[in-house]
Amino acid sequence: MKVLVTGAAGFIGFHLSRKLLALGHEVVGLDNINDYYSVEIKHARLAQLTPEPRFTFVRLDLADTDGMARLFAEQGFTHVVNLAAQAGVRYSIQNPRAYVDSNIVGFLNILEGCRHNKVRHLTYASSSSVYGLNTTLPFSVHDNVDHPISLYAASKKANELMAHTYSHLYGLPTTGLRFFTVYGPWGRPDMALFLFTKAILAGEPIKVFNHGKMRRDFTYVDDIVEGVVRVVQHTAEPNPAWSGAMPDPATSPAPYRLYNIGNNNVVELSRYIEVLEECLGKKAVKELLPMQLGDVPATEADVDDLVRDVDFKPGTSIEAGIARFVQWYREYFKV
Repeated sequence: MKVLVTGAAGFIGFHLSRKLLALGHEVVGLDNINDYYSVEIKHARLAQLTPEPRFTFVRLDLADTDGMARLFAEQGFTHVVNLAAQAGVRYSIQNPRAYVDSNIVGFLNILEGCRHNKVRHLTYASSSSVYGLNTTLPFSVHDNVDHPISLYAASKKANELMAHTYSHLYGLPTTGLRFFTVYGPWGRPDMALFLFTKAILAGEPIKVFNHGKMRRDFTYVDDIVEGVVRVVQHTAEPNPAWSGAMPDPATSPAPYRLYNIGNNNVVELSRYIEVLEECLGKKAVKELLPMQLGDVPATEADVDDLVRDVDFKPGTSIEAGIARFVQWYREYFKV
């Protein structure tokens, strides 16, 4: 395969690119290296990839319509994995326009590039945040998700709808992946595990929202990447049993699919912090706070469809995953 991985300098994009290269595929990594968080770690991730002869890096913004059209026309990708997005639930409340530019305009440019250049399969990152006000656990891709509570979530839901339109109109196979709270080495500095580790080692207080009672389906990055790779190679197909009288949100008469990728195991935030304390050998000073605007109290992934279709179920425990993160963090920051 010749794969375009957007967001290749990002957390998941870096790990996915490395995995695809290890499997012998050619990877073109795209990123705009924005400063939503420190660009230093983005450059450090890229430094791990650029020595690979089958890796090419392109610095480009998804919202650059002409640049994206040229890239697709010149490169002849067989597969595309779109992981580039303006991330963050809370930042979408402060800076909503960034989400429209990257997650809506940018995704349209991806769809147009795939449509006009015979891409065999588009796989793209959605998010567990699309479940919004839904409180039926575990979250199923067959549930209705029409009540998002952040613009970030709404932009991811919009991606799913846009992808379905292109699958229906042009026969473009598209698969959306709803990721559940991804963590691990080389993670994002704005996410809880990174922030907690940095603060605990410095003896500073950590902000614990919803008084530590948040429940999350924490998913280790290697499990996410394994699921993505399997889905990329499992081209979306129409569901012949689909009925307009009882429409299934996760499938279609067009080549369109949705999957959850989560650990299928809910952990309370307070336990997550306990495991981190054990790995660091140091107790946290906790500042207990109410839940933040745009957050949901609990997430849990129903991964039955993923298991059935690609024979994979994430299973890395938080004890193993957090230990690996802490080891990486100590080595990377020399602490």
